[in-house]
Amino acid sequence: MTSAKPAPRRSGWIIPGLILLVAAGLMAVSAFRGGGDPGGSAGAAGTSSQSGAVAPSPTSSPATTLDMARRDPHDPLAAGPVDAPVVLVAYSDYQCPFCAMWVHDTEPAMMTFVNAGDLRIEWRDVNVYGPNSTRAAQAAYAAGLQGKFWEYHDSLYAGGKKRDPSGLTQQALIALAASLGLDVPRFTADFTSSAVAAAVQANADEGAKIGVTSTPSFLIGGHPVIGAQPTEVFIDAVRSALVEARK
Repeated sequence: MTSAKPAPRRSGWIIPGLILLVAAGLMAVSAFRGGGDPGGSAGAAGTSSQSGAVAPSPTSSPATTLDMARRDPHDPLAAGPVDAPVVLVAYSDYQCPFCAMWVHDTEPAMMTFVNAGDLRIEWRDVNVYGPNSTRAAQAAYAAGLQGKFWEYHDSLYAGGKKRDPSGLTQQALIALAASLGLDVPRFTADFTSSAVAAAVQANADEGAKIGVTSTPSFLIGGHPVIGAQPTEVFIDAVRSALVEARK
């Protein structure tokens, strides 16, 4: 990955339509019963704490889509070609157990599509759990500025488990960077910089504006998928989006 300034925010006119579509998408996938984590506050509609439930086909979601893909070639939190036919936008939190489960169980299958050039993943942390989540997101972003976002991100979710709060202190996050071979002085400077704080906040603001209060939440080719659904749901959603993109 290469580093750059955060991508420009999208203009405000699109937001009301996005909120309506997210609501419609949540209604369409209300049978999804697993994987969503309300972040310790008011959760999004259509989610619950039970995981592993069978989900309806992604084709049951609304025909209209939410295009939140940035396709920024310098996005430090992205994997896959800028011109990939399908973009998966992930809204997550480093203290979310279902996000950790998704990274462990499903992210490898998504990376198969990435490596084939069919999918781009754009990660956005919404930090619904507060300061520890924000700090972890800033650390992951700083790692991304050295091309190590995915290694750092996967380490924060090691073994499919979220870290204890003691693993999300500034000292612990810097130690993790050192263990991954990052340039620690550069990492520390970026990690604590106002530029990285602003970029992380912009991603969280985007999630809030489109109504993401439950993690993880996804847009696959613009179609909402809510929660850490079984891997097959995501594989089917990507394949369906590829068919749409190639029409």
